[in-house]
Amino acid sequence: MNNVNRTILALVTTSALATSAFAATETSSERLQSARGSVEALSVTLENMGADVDSSVNLNGAYTTNQKTSVYKAKHAELQAQFDELHAQSAE
Repeated sequence: MNNVNRTILALVTTSALATSAFAATETSSERLQSARGSVEALSVTLENMGADVDSSVNLNGAYTTNQKTSVYKAKHAELQAQFDELHAQSAE
């Protein structure tokens, strides 16, 4: 199980690094799609780890693409904290 968690963590980290490497050339709609995909992928990972996941994103009041991207990034940060907590528990 620890190997699975390490693999998942490596994939998430690699994905984040790859995303940031291409961020300079992405359009705002591509950044939104990337942020949305990151939330979906991390949600699935958490569900596979047995966690209860609330992956819903409230876009009320987010009118521009950049505002929507910020909402998805905040949700990703929330899910990442949940992942980090689960990973720490499994390492004990």
